[in-house]
Amino acid sequence: MHVATVLVVDDEPQIRRVLRATLSSNGYEVIEAKSGPEAIEMVVAERPDLILLDVNMPGMNGLEACNKIRMSFDGPIIMVTVHNTERDKIAALDAGADDYVVKPFAIGELLARIRAALRRSNPEESFAGIELPELSINFEKRTVNVRDVRVHLAPKEFEVLRLLLIHQGKPVTHKRLLQTVWGPDHGGETESLRVVISQLRKKLEKDPTHPVYILTEPWMGYRFQSPDMPSHKNSRRKS
Repeated sequence: MHVATVLVVDDEPQIRRVLRATLSSNGYEVIEAKSGPEAIEMVVAERPDLILLDVNMPGMNGLEACNKIRMSFDGPIIMVTVHNTERDKIAALDAGADDYVVKPFAIGELLARIRAALRRSNPEESFAGIELPELSINFEKRTVNVRDVRVHLAPKEFEVLRLLLIHQGKPVTHKRLLQTVWGPDHGGETESLRVVISQLRKKLEKDPTHPVYILTEPWMGYRFQSPDMPSHKNSRRKS
């Protein structure tokens, strides 16, 4: 079961502590940023599932941060602010936010908005598989065919491949792969992940030493690349 990661962006430590405790107790993984620039870096490094973004921060405010985050993040963003005018709501939505919550808010309402935003953005429910000239994967039937030959994948191999395919063309971090497939208490056992990636390459690639599907993102994780997609200049073919 996938544990959703929520990035909480707020310059007030007390608010971050309250939100961390609340969200963690409701089954979410929580990461934090105390400023807009820090949030932009966290989005690239951690790839959260949802962002709670405070509007009223010193320096780069939430609206400017939201605009910049949207350049590399297509998941849900919920803006949090003390203002409740129509103009403020329009500004938040124009900046790229999906929803808008006014302080002080009821925790139940916030959790409901988070659940709704994640449901709308979750691609896993509708992702059926992929058809490429030499690779065919059907997630419903749990079948994998490589150059018209049925290939058996171990459960963890299948789930790692599924997560990479759901986010194809984008890097998936070691931590996210481990916590999604192995469980929320796992995040540092990169050797286990490396073994699974090696096995996948042996089963899917013509030349596992020069993979074309499962590419390494240095110091970050892995990415599934369809042959017809442009290659990322910083990725490596093999770890």
